[in-house]
Amino acid sequence: MPAKGCYFLNEGEEGPDQDALYEKYRLTSQHGPLLLLLLLVAIAACIALIIIAFIYGDPSTRQAVLVTAFLTLAVFVALYVLVYVECLVRRWLRASALLIWACLVTLGYVLVYDSWRKVACAWEQVPFFLFVVFVVYTLLPFSMQGAVVVGVISSTSHLLVLGALMGVFSAPSIRVGLQLLANAVIFLCGNLTGAFHKHQLQDASRDLFTYTVKCIQIRRKLRIEKRQQENLLLSVLPAHISMGMKLTIIERLKERGDRRYMPDNNFHSLYVKRHQNVSILYADIVGFTRLASDCSPKELVVMLNELFGKFDQIAKANECMRIKILGDCYYCVSGLPVSLPTHARNCVKMGLDMCEAIKQVREATGVDISMRVGIHSGNVLCGVIGLRKWQYDVWSHDVSLANRMEAAGVPGRVHITEATLNHLDKAYEVEDGHGEQRDPYLKEMNIRTYLVIDPRSQQPPPPSQHLPKPKGDAALKMRASVRMTRYLESWGAARPFAHLNHRESVSSSETPVPNGRRPKAIPLRRHRTPDRSASPKGRSEDDSYDDEMLSAIEGLSSTRPCCSKSDDFYTFGSIFLEKGFEREYRLAPIPRARNYFACASLVFICVLLVHVLLMPRTVALGVSFGLVAGVLGLVLGLCFADEFSRCCPAWATLRAISERVETHPLLRLSLAVLTVGSLLTIAIVNLPLGLPAGNETSLRTAGSRERTLCELLPHYTCSCILAFVACSVFLRMSLELKVVLLTVALVAYLVLFNISLCSRSDCCGHSLGNLTRTNGTLSSSPFCSWKDLQMMTSFYLVLFYATLIMLSRQIDYYCRLDCLWKNKFKKEHEEFETMENVNRLLLENVLPAHVAAHFIGDKLNEDWYHQSYDCVCVMFASVPDFKVFYTECDVNKEGLECLRLLNEIIADFDELLLKPKFSSVEKIKTIGSTYMAAAGLSVPSGHENQDLERQHAHIGTTVEFSIALMNKLDGINRHSFNSFRLRVGINHGPVIAGVIGARKPQYDIWGNTVNVASRMESTGELGKIQVTEETCAILQGLGYSCECRGLINVKGKGELRTYFVCTDTAKFQGLGLN
Repeated sequence: MPAKGCYFLNEGEEGPDQDALYEKYRLTSQHGPLLLLLLLVAIAACIALIIIAFIYGDPSTRQAVLVTAFLTLAVFVALYVLVYVECLVRRWLRASALLIWACLVTLGYVLVYDSWRKVACAWEQVPFFLFVVFVVYTLLPFSMQGAVVVGVISSTSHLLVLGALMGVFSAPSIRVGLQLLANAVIFLCGNLTGAFHKHQLQDASRDLFTYTVKCIQIRRKLRIEKRQQENLLLSVLPAHISMGMKLTIIERLKERGDRRYMPDNNFHSLYVKRHQNVSILYADIVGFTRLASDCSPKELVVMLNELFGKFDQIAKANECMRIKILGDCYYCVSGLPVSLPTHARNCVKMGLDMCEAIKQVREATGVDISMRVGIHSGNVLCGVIGLRKWQYDVWSHDVSLANRMEAAGVPGRVHITEATLNHLDKAYEVEDGHGEQRDPYLKEMNIRTYLVIDPRSQQPPPPSQHLPKPKGDAALKMRASVRMTRYLESWGAARPFAHLNHRESVSSSETPVPNGRRPKAIPLRRHRTPDRSASPKGRSEDDSYDDEMLSAIEGLSSTRPCCSKSDDFYTFGSIFLEKGFEREYRLAPIPRARNYFACASLVFICVLLVHVLLMPRTVALGVSFGLVAGVLGLVLGLCFADEFSRCCPAWATLRAISERVETHPLLRLSLAVLTVGSLLTIAIVNLPLGLPAGNETSLRTAGSRERTLCELLPHYTCSCILAFVACSVFLRMSLELKVVLLTVALVAYLVLFNISLCSRSDCCGHSLGNLTRTNGTLSSSPFCSWKDLQMMTSFYLVLFYATLIMLSRQIDYYCRLDCLWKNKFKKEHEEFETMENVNRLLLENVLPAHVAAHFIGDKLNEDWYHQSYDCVCVMFASVPDFKVFYTECDVNKEGLECLRLLNEIIADFDELLLKPKFSSVEKIKTIGSTYMAAAGLSVPSGHENQDLERQHAHIGTTVEFSIALMNKLDGINRHSFNSFRLRVGINHGPVIAGVIGARKPQYDIWGNTVNVASRMESTGELGKIQVTEETCAILQGLGYSCECRGLINVKGKGELRTYFVCTDTAKFQGLGLN
């Protein structure tokens, strides 16, 4: 596994281009859509103003308004098209925002000038400038600092211009001053609520961006995990069975998560297939055992890796698949998994190349080693058996015969059967091999054998390409193992697991196929992954990260979310397609929801200040505002109850109430409706309705009231608009509820305003018209046309209503995107954890845990893995009767059903390793029907000699494990009606452990201890555990009874005194060990 920072940003870690990515993210996900929304509203407003100018009054008197409206309309339409087609880059988007603001402000001042030409009114166009201030924060792509500056300029300039028009600087007036102060309060409220909007949106945007980055990081982690998983699995197993085994692991993980899952049958999965017409090659290095005894651990590991790495290269060149390494024995097959007509020639060519390679080593180093190769052609069953330490293997009578051919071979020669010769088509010259003279099995089966004549032996030797052979004193001083290691390192074989970080899969190089064609890689994800080979040199990971980030931004943060198709939302309306997810979103807690109520209370205070400054202070006004203040005070008390609990620890229940406001949707919604409803009501409840009817005296009285209403009606309009804004500050409140509240409020406001104004329609013709002219000049009296008031009030209410509805729709979309990304992040994180578990299980089936830590982690260790141990207990347990049981006929599917039983035996043996009492036992491999394990390999380096008691306990554990294997086999016999018996050999002593093989890394142990343990098994008796004299002494010290067998002849060791462990004391001793 790679270091985490190599492929993706760690959580909480910012990359060098993170800010640029965030700006790009905001540009495509927020700035673009919000600017389109503003331009759409502005275009509609301009069209509405043009229509109003033509319908109400003489258009010739409003030429300035019409010209400005048409010009701004043209600018807005052009900008809308440019933004829609995404032609404006970030730099020009900011410039266009300034242009939009300038157009709006210009249009506002033209409207002010047009109205002032008729009559100066301190409230004239305050709603329009309030609209400008609000959209500067919420819809224009300014930074917070820029928005504050532009908002303050807009507000201050309007106050200064109106003050100058009203003559407040030349002739100050208290009434005009109060009205300007009320305007300032309204603008202040607009700036504060706009800043609150922007701050909340920026926080949500940064939060969404963070989760977007996290989600992409998890995707990248997942892809890397899957690639490593594939490489790891393919380093052990061929592709044609590895995918099925990986799916089984995932199903096993799901089975653990769902206890209701029941297996379909009582048998373990069997991943074995039959292949016909293949050639099997066995090769053994003659003289290597003597050489290895003189090697240090690192020298042995390096030597084996270089030798077998070279053999792997030869195998690849000759389209052969290496099956397994057994000590210094190497065997492979040609014709797997795809049948090859040249399988025999491939194996013979490989055998000759191996002999030639070893010959070069012998000539270069002077070390007396040679290669003995045996080849046979026939049929095989190939695959994996057991549950742990998977190793691809082959079984059949033909495999056994190939093994016999190697044992009966001649050093430095390739020994083949007549079956292989028949497939060679006279490609090589051969001579009689006389194998039956060296092996009784070949003689018994009447197998005729041949030795292949290497064509290179008949040619003059080429110039030497290898290192010079040490001569003289140097040769005497340098050990044979050192000479071997130095020479073999010049071959430069790859180190184990060096391919795990490669982007490309190793599958293409693992499986030979004819005509040089390679199988397509098995897809590991449904989604499209970036093409890493688009250029000859390939793109860097950082570029790929940026591209993936930008594609995700463009894909999920579309600038047209309302119209674009999505797999998550309905086409119209931002509602999740998945009903469960929609319900989860609506019931999700809202962090910091109390800030919404605080901002709404700020709006209430501003409305109250405006009423205090301008409205007649009546009892009804005081009562209405007092009630609303009490309601808001209660709501704020509930929201900020945890703050009170800090002052008074006894009020601990208040903290729970405060938390419920954020977590309980029904309570939160009820408080929001109460707050917004109170504000929407208080904004209009004190509006005076109706007119006294009667004579001219009453008309004059009415005129006095009209003048008061003319001053106050724009104030009510602004109060209603601020109430609208208070509704919009609840960003995460249900969009449907906002629409209902705003729609009901709009209808009520329009009805009430029109009732109030229509009752004065009789006055419009004479009273106001006459009162607004004095000596043919404009009067400074604050009178406004009722028709203009009615029209402009409705216009501003509808303008804010439409703007806030569309803004709420967009904000709701962002909130849903945030929730969607978090949900996807959660799901992909769970999938990532599943992949990690799969990788962990795969590693456990390739390497012991303490060895895996050497290769897998935050930093890949590039050094060889080798470890020497002073005391390891090694066990070989075989089922010799299985060789007799194994037959190949139609009844048992040519041996497949026999292997199914062997798979059950090995799998049951593997399950014993899960027991805590056998945690120190490590399975090494299976060799046919022989099970190899060792105890004491997990002891930390440097602690081997410090605890003799622990070392002896490992020997006792191994004996207990052997007895448990026998009991397991007895159980299998009862169910399968067989009479298999286990033959076990155990020895303890020093061993060397290491990982060899770059293309198919394999953990193994070597040493005299291993060889003797193997001989203890092969020379043992059925149903008994044979141990050496040294092991017997330790077992007797642990309380075991041992029976002396006597002296037996052990190959390579002469006569050894051996003992049988009495298994009838196992139960008692097992209790002692525990």
